[in-house]
Amino acid sequence: MDLINEVKAKAQIWLDGNYNEETKAQIKHMLANDENELIESFYRDLEFGTGGLRGIMGVGTNRMNIYTVGMATQGLCNYVLKNFPGEKELKAAIAYDCRNNGKLFAETTAKIFAANGIKVYLFESLRPTPELSYAVRYYGCKTGVVITASHNPKEYNGYKAYWEDGGQVIAPHDKNIIAEVQKIKSVDDVKWDGKTDDITIIGEAIDKVYIEELKKLTLSPQAVANNKDMSIVYTPIHGTGVKLVPQILKEIGFTNIISVAEQDVVSGDFPTVKSPNPEEPAALEMAINKAKETGAELVMATDPDSDRVGIAIKNEKGEYELLNGNQTGVFLVYYLLTKWKENGLLKGKEYVIKTIVTTELIVDMAKDFGVEYYDVLTGFKWIANIIKNNEGKKKFIGGGEESYGYLAGEFVRDKDAVMACMLIAEAAAWAKDQDKTIFDILAEIYQKFGFYKEALVNLVKKGKSGAEEIQKMMADFRSTPPAELAGSKVVAVKDYELSVEKNLIDGTEKTIDLPKSNVLQFYTADGAKISVRPSGTEPKIKFYVSVKAPMCCAGKYREIESQLVDKIKAVCKDLGV
Repeated sequence: MDLINEVKAKAQIWLDGNYNEETKAQIKHMLANDENELIESFYRDLEFGTGGLRGIMGVGTNRMNIYTVGMATQGLCNYVLKNFPGEKELKAAIAYDCRNNGKLFAETTAKIFAANGIKVYLFESLRPTPELSYAVRYYGCKTGVVITASHNPKEYNGYKAYWEDGGQVIAPHDKNIIAEVQKIKSVDDVKWDGKTDDITIIGEAIDKVYIEELKKLTLSPQAVANNKDMSIVYTPIHGTGVKLVPQILKEIGFTNIISVAEQDVVSGDFPTVKSPNPEEPAALEMAINKAKETGAELVMATDPDSDRVGIAIKNEKGEYELLNGNQTGVFLVYYLLTKWKENGLLKGKEYVIKTIVTTELIVDMAKDFGVEYYDVLTGFKWIANIIKNNEGKKKFIGGGEESYGYLAGEFVRDKDAVMACMLIAEAAAWAKDQDKTIFDILAEIYQKFGFYKEALVNLVKKGKSGAEEIQKMMADFRSTPPAELAGSKVVAVKDYELSVEKNLIDGTEKTIDLPKSNVLQFYTADGAKISVRPSGTEPKIKFYVSVKAPMCCAGKYREIESQLVDKIKAVCKDLGV
């Protein structure tokens, strides 16, 4: 059967099945007028991956709609029921962000949980993803769901599943949930209509306890009091941070928070940006313009579900400069380590966590402070897992990943931009209390530990041929690693798929004690680290390049930075990217 006939057959199942009339009308329209869209909507089933669902909204098996969400939820319910037999009361928490259809998908999910005998705590309106993580543990839930597509374009929505520890699902639950979802073959397998009696609407009460927990993390209340009028521009980029980020900043003492009015408008259409992603400079453009108008000292922007934050600071010339995710993470972890030490909180059982593609500067700082560190695979679920395993034995100070996600404390088990905004602002006040800026602190860190410069290069390879090309690139790098990069000898290779770290100087090997993952890392004699991995969600292969050099004094900042930028270009040329 050729593709179009296969697609038409799948569409006919929907026309003949228990789907609403609006859905059927859209399918008939595609059949008559838009064969390409019909193919895109039905050529495959939207895959429930290890993190859940993410896709373009619309009708069809390859789209986010109430039916694909419903079938995924039934599979998740079946797994929860199997996993906790005999439990007196099973509970789930559900949240959603500003995305179009977010409330509809959340309410659909809630009704299905309730129909399966699982008590639901459903947020009354949009809330940050980290608050969902907190709510799972606060209410003693076995699972949780947040409806979000993070920082994807407006056409997308998604469905992220959480487990009883408040973290996103990991092995064995991830694969087991996928298996249960795959068993749901029809919308007729879904229990759609749960009693509203089993759905509890939550809101301000949980906001209050979450905010109170955040406030316990503050380390420099006097510095905030001394600099309470420090001007901060904040934008939620139309998303869930609009309420809680300004609230927490005010509650810890800041009085001069400047909003970007156009971007305080909650909207899944994201009308003022091409992409609501704080990793992209364009997303902070309006906030930086507002900072220029007002002379603000700090600019912060969170993504639609408020788990990532991007910042801009004033540099040595008083100009606004964006920090990358590694720089913000370094500044934040340095602040946490410094204050934990000053406040007498380092007792010998504390630790920080970073992902393997995040800057090694965090490791250098942890060693200098005598604090244990963990490296984990990409994805915050692995950070949550370390916190869970160490609960009651060791204390988590903080950490994060280069993709603008950070966390401190142990009550949330996912990256938290509400928390990060609070701590970054407090750390800026702490710096100001010493007549310094964030830029000055970064320069001091580089003088002590070396100037680390990072870049991320994405090679997009679409379609079947693109996937094959990415696979071949990984195989080639695996079988024939580069001998030299930017004039420096490659001295070690880590292969996370084979779980082997090889020293190329003496030929020794040791085992990598992490779950297997298709990631390769090359280390050079002069301290560079290059990580290569295919994206798990997009048709691209990613190259994370980190280079370093000593810096004698702040006056050499731009000179060293320029040299490192050239070095990154040389590494990329040698890699052929």
